[in-house]
Order: sequence, then structure tokens, then C-alpha cells
Amino acid sequence: MKRRDFMRLAVASGIATAAIKLQAREAVPRLGPKVCIYTEHFQSLPIPEVCKIFKRIGVDGLDLTVRPGGHIDPQDAKSELPKAVTAVREHGLEIMMLTTGITAPNRYAEEIVATCQKLGIERIKLGYYPVGQFGNLAERLDDVRRQLDAVVKLTTKYGVRPCMHLHSGSTIPSSGFMLYDLIREMPPDRIGAYLDSYHMTITGGAGGWRQAIDLLKPWMSLVALKNFQWHRDERDELGQQTWHTDYCRLEDGIAPIPDFVSTIHQAGYRGFYTLHTEYRRPVDECIKLTTDDFAYLQKVFARL
Repeated sequence: MKRRDFMRLAVASGIATAAIKLQAREAVPRLGPKVCIYTEHFQSLPIPEVCKIFKRIGVDGLDLTVRPGGHIDPQDAKSELPKAVTAVREHGLEIMMLTTGITAPNRYAEEIVATCQKLGIERIKLGYYPVGQFGNLAERLDDVRRQLDAVVKLTTKYGVRPCMHLHSGSTIPSSGFMLYDLIREMPPDRIGAYLDSYHMTITGGAGGWRQAIDLLKPWMSLVALKNFQWHRDERDELGQQTWHTDYCRLEDGIAPIPDFVSTIHQAGYRGFYTLHTEYRRPVDECIKLTTDDFAYLQKVFARL
């Protein structure tokens, strides 16, 4: 039995329970921008089943993972992505963006963007560039610029906009200011900035995330919403307190979601949002938490 089939059977009972609860809820009135949901944490389910769940939640579409280990493997994108689009449309939804692992032109990267052009998928998230060894960052940034230039040449050929995710940690870019430095010479209609409430709050502190939005205004193309809390770990051998982050509901975390969305709106962004419900929990729990997050987001949008 394939892993996906096994996982589907394993979570079936929990999903059924969650689905009944969703049907029992009153429909959430739709306000403001469109919203899609990132599918990474629903990958144990086939796409039609994901669509049924997302339709009940009330969102507009999918942020579909098309990368190694994703809903669709890159080598299968040419044949499987059209099937996915058909299935999604049959449920009254749309594939609003793809999350890919593309970092350089190759055969599968070209097949993905060419298929996107045929299917009307206009924006994709790029993969990640590792920061490399300490002491070589300036040279590494030059390497990434060259790779980005090559990717942009490919995607421009097919009318698809590649968007660079503003992450944190040991990837490039690890801050809004680094992303601005990487793309400032590139036309905004050819490459996009992918903003993220979680990572921008971690790397941008109390005011840095707002300054980054200001700098990246012309390139704003995608926005991910998720939140987190800090949790205390053990002290190290010198007695230094250590900490880690974990995902939480939008309304419970450190990132000021209403202020973040308001600032994005003030900066002129009128596109859709992708809801990243990255809860490391069983699928039925993810459904409930995602439903809560979407309901909260409607309250945030009502204040724009």
C-alpha cells in the first residue's frame, strides 16, 4: 500500500468527524481579499478530498505544493497539474498559486512554469537558497542573484511571476532588507516579494517588519499569514536560557496580525492571502484550527 493511501485510511475517521462539525457551523460571511490555504499539512489526502474540506471552510482556493514530497512531484507536474486544476474547479475553487522548489532553470522547472501558463496560474513561490558557510555571505548573495536572474529569464518567457519567500534562519533571504537588496534592480512585473507575518516578525522585531514592507512595496506579490509563540527550553551548559518557536492560532501569537494586514493594505497590496496553518497535528485538528483562523481573518479584513 502506498504511503498516501495508508495515511488517507489512517485519518479518515478523524476527517469525517471534523467534516460533520464543519457542516454544522454557520457559513462565515465573506469579506475582503480572497484567501487560499497552503496544502503542505493536508498532503496525506488526495486533492479532491482537500477541496471538499477547503470548500466547507469557505476559502477561495489552494496554495498547492508542487515540489519533492509535495502534493505533486515536479517530474509529474506536466501530467498531474492539469488534472488537479480540473478537480479543483469542479469544487468551485481555484489553484491560486504553487509552492515549488525551483531555484534554478532545469527541465522540470520549465515544465512547471509552461504548464502554469497553459492553466492560468500566474504566481509561484520559489524554493530556498541555503546561506552557506559563515564568512562567505557576500559571495553567496552574488551567487543567488545570478541564479535568480536565470530563473527570471525562464519564467518571463512563460508569463509566470516567481516570488521569493521572506523566510528566517539559515536561508536566503533571511530578512526583508536582504530580499530588497537581492531584487531591487529587477522589474516588479518579473519577480515578486513573498511576505510572511511569522518570519518577518521573528527577523524584524517591533518595527523592522514594517520598514521591510515599506521597502518592498513595488514587488509585493504574495502574502502568507501564520503566527507563533516562544517556548522556554532547557538552559545550556553556561546557564543561558534557550527558546524555540511553535505555531499557534492567528489570534494567539506574537505577530500582530491586524497591524500586519493593515500595513500591507496601506502599502497598496490588493491581492490574495495564503493561510499557512502549519500545525504539526493530525489532519482533523488542522481542519478545526484552520477553520478558526479563517473566521478570525474575516474579522481582520472587516477593519480594512
